[in-house]
Amino acid sequence: MNFTFEPATKEEAKARVALTGPSGAGKTYTALSLATNLGQNVAVIDTERGSASKYRKLFSFNRLNLQSFEPNTLVQALAAAAHQGHDVVVVDSLTHFWSGTGGMLEQVDSAAKRGYGGNSFGGWKEARPQERAMIDALVSYPGHVIVTMRSKTDYVIEEDQRGRKVPRKVGLKPEQREGIEYEFDVVGDLDHENTLVITKSRIPAISGRVIPKPGADLAAEIAEWLSDGEPSPDALHYRDMAIDLHATREDLSQVAAEVKAKGLLGAAVVDEHGDVSSLGDLIRRRWKETVPPAASEEKQTEAGAA
Repeated sequence: MNFTFEPATKEEAKARVALTGPSGAGKTYTALSLATNLGQNVAVIDTERGSASKYRKLFSFNRLNLQSFEPNTLVQALAAAAHQGHDVVVVDSLTHFWSGTGGMLEQVDSAAKRGYGGNSFGGWKEARPQERAMIDALVSYPGHVIVTMRSKTDYVIEEDQRGRKVPRKVGLKPEQREGIEYEFDVVGDLDHENTLVITKSRIPAISGRVIPKPGADLAAEIAEWLSDGEPSPDALHYRDMAIDLHATREDLSQVAAEVKAKGLLGAAVVDEHGDVSSLGDLIRRRWKETVPPAASEEKQTEAGAA
């Protein structure tokens, strides 16, 4: 195998932000504030019984209210959001796709009971690809992505200004799989005063920051960092190339190589028939459907002879 190293370059990217915190910390409000300052056409995938709509007079967005939370449901919702031209998508909250009705924990439990005698290890083996497809669809979305996650809560005892011992509610780990934060550029924890503590950041300027009531200023810093790079084709660009009726097998092979190099094989797209597919599966299907040049020339020769 030939390994070729090239000079590193930065391409213009899209935001991948995760906001965690206990109930009442302002995750939905903060997500909407960031989203509407990052883009013009915002989609909200609402798992919280329409809670985002309570802010409709403050923010402009389109909503999709969900009642069940199978990982593939989120994949389909993301494909629809991209197809309809939303440049920012908010998932409020991603926790439901972990522990809600039809979420990952239920998928594992069902798989374990169905084919592995209740063994959860077998259940995870079967269900894990669903989670991977969901995460791939999130991180390869052709726009900004902001997710919220509930965190488990606990109480700590602190002294108030008068020296009295008082309990304070704090958030702990988010209710999602271990290591989910590695999928995002920026991760921040919100408390009940709506103060954001940046716990992970690929943006040096905001790393470790404590930001009261985050909103437009934080969005501007994120946007500035993201724009410092060369424009880069997204999943929708490659989707259009894949469904081009004039594309040859050679063209599709080149598209596949570029998509793989950019890590977009798992991007969720709507194909030419209106069905949801991963970008990788769409390219493979189109390659199989495309007649090789030699076969095409042979058919033309036979038609001419007839």
